[in-house]
Amino acid sequence: MVKSDIEIAREADMKPIAEIGAKLGIPEDSLLHYGPTKAKISFDYINSLQDKPDGKLVLVTAITPTPAGEGKTTMTVGLGDGLNRIGKKAAICLREPSLGPCFGMKGGAAGGGYAQVVPMEDINLHFTGDMHAIGVAHNLLSAMLDNHIYWGNGEELDARRVQWRRVVDMNDRALRDVVASLGGVANGFPRQTGFDITVASEIMAIFCLATDLQDLNRRLANIVVGFTRERKPVKAGSLKADGSMTALLKDALAPNLVQTLENNPAIVHGGPFANIAHGCNTAVATKTMLKMADIVVTEAGFGADLGAEKFFDIKCRKAGLNPEAAVIVATVRALKMHGGVARDDLGTENLEALKEGLANLDQHIANIKKFGVPPVVGINRFHADTDAELEMVKKHCEAQGVPAYICTHWADGGAGTEEIARKVVEVLETGDANFKPLYPDEMPLWEKIETVAKEIYRADGATAEARVMNQIKDFEDAGFGNFPVCMAKTQYSFSADATLRGAPRGFTVPIREVRLSAGAEFIVAIAGDIMTMPGLPRTPAAHSIFVNDDGQIEGLF
Repeated sequence: MVKSDIEIAREADMKPIAEIGAKLGIPEDSLLHYGPTKAKISFDYINSLQDKPDGKLVLVTAITPTPAGEGKTTMTVGLGDGLNRIGKKAAICLREPSLGPCFGMKGGAAGGGYAQVVPMEDINLHFTGDMHAIGVAHNLLSAMLDNHIYWGNGEELDARRVQWRRVVDMNDRALRDVVASLGGVANGFPRQTGFDITVASEIMAIFCLATDLQDLNRRLANIVVGFTRERKPVKAGSLKADGSMTALLKDALAPNLVQTLENNPAIVHGGPFANIAHGCNTAVATKTMLKMADIVVTEAGFGADLGAEKFFDIKCRKAGLNPEAAVIVATVRALKMHGGVARDDLGTENLEALKEGLANLDQHIANIKKFGVPPVVGINRFHADTDAELEMVKKHCEAQGVPAYICTHWADGGAGTEEIARKVVEVLETGDANFKPLYPDEMPLWEKIETVAKEIYRADGATAEARVMNQIKDFEDAGFGNFPVCMAKTQYSFSADATLRGAPRGFTVPIREVRLSAGAEFIVAIAGDIMTMPGLPRTPAAHSIFVNDDGQIEGLF
């Protein structure tokens, strides 16, 4: 009988977190313990590392996701374990799971099988309270904004141009559009607003891009909550909210240290979605780990068209990171779905559909190369994959000069990634990377949107109504034109249409809305019908999560 992820995690031989920290050279008194197996790394220690050289940075990304599964997080964990098995001082950096997907579709997001980070239940649920702190900081600003309007509106905010919403870390479609302050004069001035999921909050984006507490405070003060009638931006600093928000986030900003099942170091910190935010763990976590490990493996959410593009164009640009290799995760199952096979038929060998679906992988490979980063393909093996299918993927990649390796980390842990780990080391030692963002800062905002649409999605271009184009002009006139763009679109297609799998052509990307994230220092371009507040599916994972008679959580997977 195959064990579930939570059963495997429960049997883990976890080491005291001080032992894990010692592998990185962290003194025990520099760890702020949250129980025996998780801790935050103190900023006093982080600041002492600044003169140390950086290790090598490896990104794990993937093909366009499907319901068949790809396994990007398991690959990140497995590769980190594999690198340690071949004698490298390696560590991994991951995002924190959101409760929304945990109780919605995923049921957990801490890896799987024998490639997990632990303590799995803690990481998937409340962990060290970071998500709570981010949500409360966001909603404090919401409360202070409405309170400012109630007590005279000294900044002359135009209630029609308030752009700051509220957040909750749960999928709740009923909160997408609401009217606040009903019930009479004592409750304020009624206005239409709404909720986003916490991981789509600008506070989350700021949290993940800030380099220290001072930078965090600066960015929070720069949040634009709305505009006056003359369309002048009103910032959180003008409402005197930045200091209190920083106080709420002070402890959360310290990175969280945990371990893999093989007792290798892992930082799990920050968690923006990649389909509606920038999809990367915190800059603090990545930059800190680069000072402590020789090789750092990190991941970016969803396919390379979303997570990797934002990792390169937003996170690396803003944090000064220089990635030197990328692993693109692919599965035979997902490629066959991109080739037109129904989910129920994925267990049957189908080389023709697989050949069609390889066009999706090809586009992701080409996209990674556009950033000057050499790619390696990791084929995450499933038990129903046939030798002929696996060999077809390998040979297809190798014919393009891209190495590809079959990986069995889900079943075998780090032993299942030793071969690809050796190749990644070879790529790093060759030094062929020449990282560069896709577009320059000075390019106009609409041209940046079209550049991503054409170069990464292979669209014919992007379209938008006059009101959106006017908004973009207003952002540029207000001095925000040098910001990168954060594309919010479906993760299931290169296009904005989730039903178009593979590598579609002959489409445009409809931009229905743009949002200013002045503190995070990017512009969000919302395409198609993507929602910044997801809804629960017909049968949410929450139906199967419970506490058994022994007080153990069941149903996380």
